[in-house]
Formats: sequence, C-alpha cells, structure tokens
Amino acid sequence: MTTEVLVVGGGVGGTAAAIQAARMGHKTILVEPTDMLGGMLTAAGVSCTDGNASLHSGIWEEFQQALRKHYGRKWLNSGWVSENCFEPHVADSIFKAWAGAEPNLTLIMNAQLTSLSAREARIGAVYFNLTLLGESLTIYPEIVVDATELGDVLARSAYGYDLGMDDPNESGEKEAREKNDIIQDLTWAAILKDYGPGADKTIPRPDHYDSTLYFCSNTDAPCNDKPWNGDKMKMLNYGKLPNNKYMLNWPAHGNDTYLNVVEKKQDERELEYKKAKDRTLGFIYFMQTQLGMKNIGLADDELDHGMALIPYNREGRRLKGEVRLTINELKDPYINTLYRTAISVGDYPVDHHHAQYPGKVPELGFPPVPAFSIPMGTMVTKKCWNLIVCEKGISVTNIVNGATRLQPVVMLTGQAAGVMASVFIDKNLRSTEGLKVRAVQQQLLQYKAYLFPFNDVLPSDQDWALIQRVSVTGILRGTGKPQGWSNKMFFYPDTTMTMRELEKGFSEFYRYFNVNHGNDERNVTQGMLAEMIMRVNELREPLRRPDAFPYETEGRVLTRREIARIIDYRLDPFHEKINIKGEKLPKQ
Repeated sequence: MTTEVLVVGGGVGGTAAAIQAARMGHKTILVEPTDMLGGMLTAAGVSCTDGNASLHSGIWEEFQQALRKHYGRKWLNSGWVSENCFEPHVADSIFKAWAGAEPNLTLIMNAQLTSLSAREARIGAVYFNLTLLGESLTIYPEIVVDATELGDVLARSAYGYDLGMDDPNESGEKEAREKNDIIQDLTWAAILKDYGPGADKTIPRPDHYDSTLYFCSNTDAPCNDKPWNGDKMKMLNYGKLPNNKYMLNWPAHGNDTYLNVVEKKQDERELEYKKAKDRTLGFIYFMQTQLGMKNIGLADDELDHGMALIPYNREGRRLKGEVRLTINELKDPYINTLYRTAISVGDYPVDHHHAQYPGKVPELGFPPVPAFSIPMGTMVTKKCWNLIVCEKGISVTNIVNGATRLQPVVMLTGQAAGVMASVFIDKNLRSTEGLKVRAVQQQLLQYKAYLFPFNDVLPSDQDWALIQRVSVTGILRGTGKPQGWSNKMFFYPDTTMTMRELEKGFSEFYRYFNVNHGNDERNVTQGMLAEMIMRVNELREPLRRPDAFPYETEGRVLTRREIARIIDYRLDPFHEKINIKGEKLPKQ
C-alpha cells in the first residue's frame, strides 16, 4: 500500500494525528496492534484522564464534548481523581466514529510493526504482520508518524533516542541526578464492576499471590506501616466510572509494577507482562477476600473481560529532536525562545511513579511548574525529515516526561503531528528546516487548539486567536501559577500593563528596538503605544495597514486585550519568520 501519511500506533496521540491529517485532506493510514483506538484511554483501561480539564483546546475539547453528549451531562467527575471519567468502550466508539467519518482515513487493526527500511534521512517502507490473518503488509508513506507506546519506530530507524534518566551535565537540569536506564513503573489496569449485594465474583487465586504487597493500600487493609489515608471505598472511588464501574489503576501499594521491557521484542514483552497482570489480579483477589468486596468483580463488558489489552506505559524511548524540552523551560517558559514555537499545552505537574523499582531510585527534583506549552522541535529530527514523533516519545527529558506523558497533552501533541504532516506534504518539503513554525501554528489556531495555556481567555472569546498569536511572539507575556494538580497560566486581558513591561517585550522581539523608558511604571496609553509602533516602523517597512489609529484619545489607558489587538492589527508580528528554535530569521 502507498499513502501520504502513515501513523504507526492508534493510541491517544496516533488517533488524533491520523484524524487531523485526514481532515486536512491527506490520504492517511492508521495501523494499530489491538482492535481498539485510544491507547491509554481505552485499550490500557486508564479511562480517567489527568489534567487539562480547564484547557478547552482543539481535539481534546472535542473529545470532552463528545463524552458529555454521550452521557447526557456536563460533569463527568464520578471518580475523584479526574474531571473526566468514562467507560473505555465509549471512548473507543467515539474515536472509531470520528475515523469512520473521514474518507481519507484507512484503519488497519490487529497489525504489529515488524521492521522498516530507511536511508538518506528518509523512511522508505514500513513492514507489519497482520496478526489475525498471518500475512505481512508493506506500506510506502511520504510521512511517518511514530505514535507507538514505546517508540518502536524510533528503535527500528537507527536515528537515535534517549531512554531512562538523564545526566544533569547533559540536560542542564539541576533536578536530574545521573544517567541510567530506570523508567517509571507501568500498570496493567483493569475495569471492575459492582454486581450488587450478595454477588460473589471472586476470581481464582492468582499465581504467586502475596497479600502483603497490598498491605497499607487503604485504612481497611492490614498494615505494618502508615496506610494510605482513606478507606477501601475511597480507594475504589478514585477511578469510579459511570454505570457502577471502576478503573483499577491504584499507585499506593496497589497494581503499579516495575518492568523495563522497552528494548525487548514483542513476544518477550508479552512474557514479562504476565507479572504485571498477576499483580493486578492479586490486588483484585485481595480486595475480594480480605476487604470483603466479593461483589466487586472484573467487568464482563469491558476490554478483555475487564483486564486491559495493553499495559499503561508511562515512559518509553524519547526522540533526540531538533530541540529538547527540559524542566528549565517548564519552570520559566521565557528562559529562551522555544515558547515561540508552541504547538500543544498541558497543566499537569511533574509526576513520576517509582515505588516498585527493585532498588534505590535517585531522588530526582520535581519543582512546581505552571501550565506549559510544548515546542514543535520536540517532534522532529534533522536525521530523518519524514519522521514525526508524538505519543510519549517526543524529545523531552526524563523529568519532563512526567508532565508531558498525560493523555490530554498527548492527544493535543498528536493533533499537532497531523498538522505538521499535512504541512510537509502541502509544501512538498524534504527537510525539517523548511517546516514553517507559523504555518503549523496558524492551522492549529483554525482548529481552536491552544498554543499558550491561558485559563482566562477561552476559544469563545472574540480575541482568543489574536491573543494566542501575539503571545507566541513574547511581546505580551502570560503569568504562570503553579497550583497543585491543575496548574495555571493567565493572560489577564482586562488589566493594564506598564511601559517597562511593554518595552521589554518589544526589545526582545525587535532586537533593534531601544529601551527608552527604563523602569517606567506608567500604564500604557494609546499615545505611548502609538509612539512605540512608530518607532518599530521607522526601522522597518511602512505600517502594514495605513489606517488611522483605532482609538481617538491619546491619553486613554489601554488594557492588555486592547494592546494585543492593536499590535496584531498594526504590526502583525506573528508572521515574522522564526526557525524551529524560535529565533527570528533575517528578512530576505
């Protein structure tokens, strides 16, 4: 088969990438090893999402609205861990309905990646095994998106990747400790169901069952130490789903497991995964026999009789990309110019699972961070121009992976991958250097996808797009606020700003712009802004639009919203060319 876009992996990111590329008119093939779409959210059984509930961005918001329509209610916080809890089969049906509505999209399910051929910085053919038919399949794509759970296209491409923790001397992160191959625990999740009083759904005693593994998982469990602070029902309601079901993905003395099978072949992985399955089955058996929850059993109408089809992998291989996102950029997005290339957003803190590692894990630092953006250069490499990476394999450090791996972020990064693939094809590009950042961002804005994670300017706001455009220039900047499990960034559209702040923004974007007012704390007025715009244009071409200035009173103090409107209208800085690192390019 031949295609314009090949997406390998129908997980959260891959499904979004394939649907987006197809919506933009490109022949797309999506290949998935299971019979479900949605990966973490469906086949892995992690159907309570983490983060982004207040970031109404792009295809993620479309998914939230589809869930609300299905269940006929606005609030989906049946479980206390998330604002969005749902049954895996419902998410799968949504994704398949979207895919089925796209005439440019071909789904190939139950197909396992086997190998690929690559030369001269290009992947030429990708080979699969059709597991149910016992046949092979070769696909010749123009663009390949690696949306596999563990970065399996990366592994076969020989273009290099990172795995495990980072050397702080290499990453530049004071929070990192040492280079090693330690990854996060994985979980073989399950979906449980309450079968009602009197029901006995006790499963057979699992192989190698050890009840002490689950001690201290809640205050009703035996414990020789300090238990998790909640009873068995609070533990169970962590992942409560609609229709009396429960997601079992419990980290506190529950069913997390340490298995590093990333570099193993698929058949070897499957043998190792039995340990994770047994860990989960043991937890269920413990709940039924020692916590008196015999009526809570595996859901007979979800996944593989309640057990997930695939593990919830929190970490795998990571691309050595054009740029690498570090914790330094998460703490301060304006530390360099990468923020100008933003293509996806998230608000989750850095969260790692290491409790089950059989040894001592270096004590990494996890500083508080505001809501964040992901730069475009984390998804591509110069070594292979027709490879785009999404899912958890983007070019971030091990520490940052703890924030970027979450399902809503991955879905939005996948949407960006679909846009990037489309731009590659539309522009007939043959190198990542030709991939125009602003062209990708402009398309994302048309699909109401955030570039900056502002909580106080929603897509329904008439100025949302222009505020996003001006913000990725840095002339007007957001204010980040770390806030627990739902971090924030604010634009404050209806407040004023000082001349000092505005001149700083102008001088960093227009390098020739001299700072005349120093520490001037006066609020910006119409006249002051007009003067600054004229100063810019004395050093550039005439004003883009020679209309009269939009406001009549020079002394009137302007809000940040008004300042953004005027800058966008009169200077259009968004369309100044930048490279993949966010650096401004000289005019031709």
